[in-house]
Amino acid sequence: MCTYETAHVPLPQSSGKLAGGWVPLEEATVYLDHPVDAPVDHSLNIDFRRGAERLAVELAPAAARELAVAILTLLDTAPAGLLQG
Repeated sequence: MCTYETAHVPLPQSSGKLAGGWVPLEEATVYLDHPVDAPVDHSLNIDFRRGAERLAVELAPAAARELAVAILTLLDTAPAGLLQG
């Protein structure tokens, strides 16, 4: 069942690579829904946006959890002073 819960995350000082090259990103929209392409019933979807441009990602739930753990682990174990913000 879809929850229609959506998180909007501002992405200051962030970049993404589109077909035309690197561009600043403005926001990520994260939500659970039926995927368009991923071969699962429900996926964690992330839309990275810059104005009208959008890069959509559909992650299987297990892959999304592994990615989240990897991101948090790397941020939490970075040497002191390496990361700002």
